[in-house]
Amino acid sequence: MDKHDRSRLGNLSLKNPWHFLALGFGSGLCPKAPGTCGSLCAIPLCILLIYMPFWASVAVIILTFILGVIASNKAEKALGFHDCSSIVIDEFAGMFISVLFFPKVWYLAFLAFVLFRVFDILKPFPISYLDKRIGGGLGIMVDDIAAGFFACISAHILFLLWPQFF
Repeated sequence: MDKHDRSRLGNLSLKNPWHFLALGFGSGLCPKAPGTCGSLCAIPLCILLIYMPFWASVAVIILTFILGVIASNKAEKALGFHDCSSIVIDEFAGMFISVLFFPKVWYLAFLAFVLFRVFDILKPFPISYLDKRIGGGLGIMVDDIAAGFFACISAHILFLLWPQFF
């Protein structure tokens, strides 16, 4: 089944809290580029994470990951196929990771967005490996977690190379 197949979205309900979470609070229902839409919707939360203490950011990431695996499993079962593009809670988790250790500057969340989308779309190794090899809710979440780490590391390299811009 094609991950962009929207014919089974009627099997999901925004009244179901697990489906609502899996769909990124409804952002995954965007008809074009739902992953990008989900990532955009995560930006305000990323801005908050930038200003939160590190331990609180990590707690939010862990909670999002755990709830995301559960919600993705439930949505996947309702849809009847793996990794529907409308399931975007993984984009939220990846975006949250991408802003770890960022300077407390709100607009850097947009840099994280660009870098995260590049890694999420291109899926360089090992992201592509994880995407193909792991199933279920964990499989939905893990490749975006990896893309978030790649984005975070890339951003920090940029911070080191060009500190005058940040």
